[in-house]
Amino acid sequence: MIKDDFNKFEKRIAVTGGAGFIGANLLLYMVPKYSQYLFVNIDCLTYAGNLLSLKSIESDQNYRFEKIDICDYNAVENCINKYDITDIIHLAAETHVDQSISNPAKFVATNICGTFNLLELVRTKMEKRRCLRFHNVSTDEVFGTLDGPGKFTEESPYRPNSPYSATKAGADYLIRAYNKTYGLNSIVTNSANCFGPFQFPEKLIPLVIRNALAGKPIPVYGDGLNIRDWLYVEDNCRAIDLAFHNGLSGKTYNIGGRNEIKNIDLVKRICRIIDDTHSDEPGEPREKLIAFVKDRPGHDRRYAIDPSFIETQLGWQTEYSFDDALVKTVKWYLNNLEWMESCINGRYLKYYEETYTNR
Repeated sequence: MIKDDFNKFEKRIAVTGGAGFIGANLLLYMVPKYSQYLFVNIDCLTYAGNLLSLKSIESDQNYRFEKIDICDYNAVENCINKYDITDIIHLAAETHVDQSISNPAKFVATNICGTFNLLELVRTKMEKRRCLRFHNVSTDEVFGTLDGPGKFTEESPYRPNSPYSATKAGADYLIRAYNKTYGLNSIVTNSANCFGPFQFPEKLIPLVIRNALAGKPIPVYGDGLNIRDWLYVEDNCRAIDLAFHNGLSGKTYNIGGRNEIKNIDLVKRICRIIDDTHSDEPGEPREKLIAFVKDRPGHDRRYAIDPSFIETQLGWQTEYSFDDALVKTVKWYLNNLEWMESCINGRYLKYYEETYTNR
């Protein structure tokens, strides 16, 4: 396809971080749904970006991949010019709280400076190019911890407690400032803890599955009573789709599943699902593998999202019950162990070299 042919697409959307967990699921959802749009996946393929997740759409006519770090201003600018990008859905971020504690500089660079690069490119080109929407996909962790009853709303103050959440909050604030100062057509979605297929196995649910299958200790921080509000990733993708198309510029939308559960209870549920799936195997219940470990510094006690605003304003609602989605997720990992191991053994990088570098 020559450059001029890109203009046949109604929208040309750059999806940053499209090889990551939520980004990959979003592309798998939107690329087949919107054949009239071109989707350009911009990802630098850190350890958490796996193109094997996108194998089913890699040859689609309305999908392209560009290996680019959003911290590289010139490379992003060239990509925006190449495809005449009209919209940006921004998911590229460092996301693992533990790593933000040990290496906060990396999080500042990607989550704040990388976001700033994108905003500056949009701002300086607004007069020459029609940027229809800048959609930032953020997190409930920017709100900090809930010390009592209640839930986070769009009016809740930001009180981040980790370098990760602080850098995501910083990005949200930058986007707000560009909206108010420069008239950027922007929205922010703050979602609850997502789970589902294609999540790197450092995160809780795939980590529990991997360790349980291997007979290794399943680490649980502190007393395990920290509460999270869980959201199935496909429900999040539908919410992002709705907000991107119908959300009001300058607004934020909280996306939650109304599924509050203690970490220890979640881990036990996963163990029971695996035990039931492997009921013919002898041995003790996998709950016996649970090992309580020293708590994470600044560990937020409870998150809970009130999604009433996006429900009433945009008509969004979850389609999956938590129990059904959790069973579906665990069984996906059990049936895709090769994908999970590709994250660990570096196969995802070899796949990129074999599939994309000679194109």
